[in-house]
Amino acid sequence: MFNRHHRKVKAIFGFTDSALISVAFFAAYQTRFRLNFEQPFHWLFYIDFRVALLLLFTSLLSFLAIGYWFNIYERLDSAHPRVVLRDTFRQCFLGAICLVLAEYMLRLDLSRFFVALFGFYAWILLCLFRINAARMIGAVRRQFGTSHYVLVVGSNERARHVGEALERSSDYGVRLLGFLDEQPGLVQLSKTYEQYSISGLPDLLRRHVIDEIIFAVDSQRLGEMENVFLVCDEEGVRTRVAVDFFPHVNSDVYLDALGTIPLLTFSAAPHDEIRLLVKRLTDVVLAGIALVLLMPLMLLIVLLIRLTSPGPAIFRQERCGLNGRRFTFYKFRSMRDNADELKASLVHLSSKSIAFKIPNDPRLTRVGRILRKFSIDEWPQLWNVLKGEMSLVGPRPAVPEEVELYERWQRRRLRMRPGLTCLWTLAGRDALDFETWMKMDMNYIDNWSLTLDWKIIVGTIPRVLVGKGAN
Repeated sequence: MFNRHHRKVKAIFGFTDSALISVAFFAAYQTRFRLNFEQPFHWLFYIDFRVALLLLFTSLLSFLAIGYWFNIYERLDSAHPRVVLRDTFRQCFLGAICLVLAEYMLRLDLSRFFVALFGFYAWILLCLFRINAARMIGAVRRQFGTSHYVLVVGSNERARHVGEALERSSDYGVRLLGFLDEQPGLVQLSKTYEQYSISGLPDLLRRHVIDEIIFAVDSQRLGEMENVFLVCDEEGVRTRVAVDFFPHVNSDVYLDALGTIPLLTFSAAPHDEIRLLVKRLTDVVLAGIALVLLMPLMLLIVLLIRLTSPGPAIFRQERCGLNGRRFTFYKFRSMRDNADELKASLVHLSSKSIAFKIPNDPRLTRVGRILRKFSIDEWPQLWNVLKGEMSLVGPRPAVPEEVELYERWQRRRLRMRPGLTCLWTLAGRDALDFETWMKMDMNYIDNWSLTLDWKIIVGTIPRVLVGKGAN
């Protein structure tokens, strides 16, 4: 379906969840309250109205946040019942835990039976709705919704592909009316559609209800259809252009403007300025707090490095940042002071094809091995994050010599601000080969979201604490 329809359906699921969770909360309260004077529930159970509202509000926020965190609302109307039962159980279980945490924060003494009832009732109600969601939404649309009629310009394979996608969106009220091309005829998909002549479009708009027209023709033909666009514009009919003929495999496509000049933009990296701003603000806040909290330990580490090996405590190196910008990268020195001079004689020991990584590197100092194992040597990069040269999450910054050896597709990792941790940190860190590093970095860029960043941050903490996968 169209993205705007998809957003609408997600909003409906969120609203319905809120109503059903409220019903489950009230039902659990009433059930537990009526057991006040029955064995073994001989103690009184009562929640003040204002406290109950606060707990309900906390539960609603928790359930919805968990639903969006695990992408439950992305597939509710098409998921297998087994998937619905599993995802809903996880959401209700974590939601109940959040309610218990809120209880401790507010210093309340909630009945555990009430919390269990709430989670159980919520699971039953949400499952009943979600398993029948597709049929219910379809029934509501048939009874109360307005059908959305669409024409497709073109009769080639691209136009047929668009037509098939429109057919699959029929449950959301989208109706494929037919096709437009130079000559009239018939187009066979799951059923037969009439192909109208483009020259008869003005008369067609007068005789039929047409909400929008999608142009799915070759790029060479678009310029010849200026009059068709003008007819649609004069009639007030919405038009769309399928631009999949451009070979931008990894790019998001959106319309922008330079003054009054419209620009069709292809972006192979995240481009949402608002979400990127939130990511940057998160970096500044968390990096600033971390630097303040870790400063006493960092000073102690500096002293320890200086006492156990000659040379500076902070290692500085030039790295490649966003879009290839060069910056000075900081680490606690974990190797001998002449480590760079010894690099040439140790190249043959590298376990990676491009990146220089040696298992049990002989240049490491005794303190350095500990710093490396638990990633403590990376702490000074919080200053790089604060300066905006790095982010908390992103592809690890590479040295310019490595970047020169990248294949063309690997250079796209430079289009994201480099980070302290990344996706492959969760999958094995230094145990992975270089090709896997690159592919996971591309996967991160293509699927980036603020939620994914938080998942990586939360997942990195236990990895670092146990020192798993680091050389």
